[in-house]
This record gives sequence, structure tokens and C-alpha cells, in this order.
Amino acid sequence: MNTDQREIQRKLRILRYADETGHVSKTCCYFGIGRTSFYRWRQSYVKYGEDGLINRPPIPKWHANRTPIEIEEKVLHLRREYHLGTMRIVWYLERYHGIKISDATVSRMLKRHGVNRLPRGTRMRKIHTKRYNKQVPGHHIQMDVKFLTFIGKQGEKTRRFQYTAIDDATRIRAFKVYAKHTQANAIDFVDHVIEKFPFRIKEIRTDNGHEFQAKFHWYVEDQGIDQPDLSGPVPMRDFGRFDRPVVTTAA
Repeated sequence: MNTDQREIQRKLRILRYADETGHVSKTCCYFGIGRTSFYRWRQSYVKYGEDGLINRPPIPKWHANRTPIEIEEKVLHLRREYHLGTMRIVWYLERYHGIKISDATVSRMLKRHGVNRLPRGTRMRKIHTKRYNKQVPGHHIQMDVKFLTFIGKQGEKTRRFQYTAIDDATRIRAFKVYAKHTQANAIDFVDHVIEKFPFRIKEIRTDNGHEFQAKFHWYVEDQGIDQPDLSGPVPMRDFGRFDRPVVTTAA
């Protein structure tokens, strides 16, 4: 007879004694137990039988303040399938699922499941990717940023950032100058390009600059526009054309 079986027999003896005497208080006093424990045992016995008399861990398996399991599963899916970093997971969950979660919480989840470090050389995978193959107006829009330096009368230097977009088929160009080099300005420039170009845009191609990262990518896809991954040395990547003359300008 193991420990659990002995515990079951002890509690059964107490419950039967109470039934025979018809007096719970005397039973608890005789066996040296509290009435709260007695009533809990009797309720468990009625509901689950002898299995209800086995001692259970006092701590619940899932802490009340712990992040719900369905959110944790989403975090682990984004990490394992798409290799997203902590902040990208935070941005993605808030943008596409309306889930607000801190980067510290995401880090603890990843560490708890042993996926806080990815193997060396692991690349982030694209999410929501579609491909197009026809070369038509709006099919390929090349987008890049040029760094401009203006020198004032007193010799002072002012840095500005020219966002430029060129359509591969028609060579139509749109550009806009900003004071800062950020994803927010890149997103604003996308709206500017959509407004100025006289055709529907299917795909925007960029380099791997910090202004064209996750928030920019997801905003572009929300507009129904694809942004393929051109971070590697692929033959179709040609951003030198931003230094060449163009046929038509839309600004």
C-alpha cells in the first residue's frame, strides 16, 4: 500500500466514523482535524469518489496573474515559425490581434520555453507574403532614402532625408524631404506615393534600412501592397537608379 492509498483509507475511516456517530464536531475532535478539512474531504468524495481523497498540490498549475495560455501560444508561434524578435512580437500582437503585452513579458515567455536565443545565422521569415510576376505599371516600385546635406551662409550643416520612389515600368518618380529618418516618415511617404501615382501599386521594394522594418512592412501590407525581402544580394536589387535621371516626376 503506497502513501496515496494509506491517505485514502485514513480519510474514509474518518468519514465513516462521522456517518456512524452522526456528529461532525466530535469526529473532528476525536481525529484531531479541522471541520473545514472534513467538509472539503466529504465534498470531494461525493463528487470524485476515492480519487477525490488524494492530496493535491496547494499551488494551482497556472498562476492567476500569468499571461493566458492562448497569448503565450501566439508568442511562441511567432518566435518558432517566423523568428521574430521580442519587440517585433509586441508590435505584431498589438497591430493584428489587439493584444498589448510588454517586451519584458515576451522575454520571460521565450526564456521559460528555451527559445530566447535562436541558432546563429537564423533569418527572420516574412509574414503575409504574396508574389506577383508581371512587369506592368505599379508592379515594382523601388523606394530608397538619400541623405542630403545643406550648407548655410555661416557654414553650418543641415541634414535632411529625401524619400524617393520610382516605378520600374514607367519611371515615374515621387519624392518627399523629411527632417528625420524614421519608420513613421517612411509610412507617411507610402501614403504620399499612393496619392501621387496614377496607378495601383502592387509591390514596393526597399533595402534593409531601419526605416523599412516591421512597422513599415505591416503598414504596406495593410494597404494591399507586397514588400518582398530584398535583404540579400539578389540580381533584381538595383537602388543605384535613384541617382539617374527620370522621365516624369509626380510630386
